[in-house]
Amino acid sequence: MKKLDMSLGQFVVHKREELELTQEELAFKSSLTLEQIQSIEQGLELFLPSTIRQKLAKGLKIDNKEIKQYEIKIDYTLGKNSTMDSIREAILLNSQNPNFVINCPVCGEKLITRIAKLYDLEDNLILRPKARCSKCPFQLVD
Repeated sequence: MKKLDMSLGQFVVHKREELELTQEELAFKSSLTLEQIQSIEQGLELFLPSTIRQKLAKGLKIDNKEIKQYEIKIDYTLGKNSTMDSIREAILLNSQNPNFVINCPVCGEKLITRIAKLYDLEDNLILRPKARCSKCPFQLVD
């Protein structure tokens, strides 16, 4: 396989095997759990938080930028204005409904939502819907 033809999981497996490490040994050297290593190698993780990326890079003895190039790049233009507007509207309309669930337009996972209450210079209340994905780096931006 060419370098960038690999997925993040395949890359981690390849580097781990180059170092002749087991998953348990990599987890120990990276200060990560075995479950985290398994999740990454199985391809369940497409984007890593920077702290996990840094720990994994340390365990693999590589620069964290090398790992980052294998992560899935999120195209935020996917959330076109109409999609973002519908998410905002749904949050505002359903904020009191405890069963309200809205899914991420990027990965389909559940969005974590809230309404920020802000005040302008004249003390007028402004409600700003906020949302972030529980799985990928998607955020509802203003």
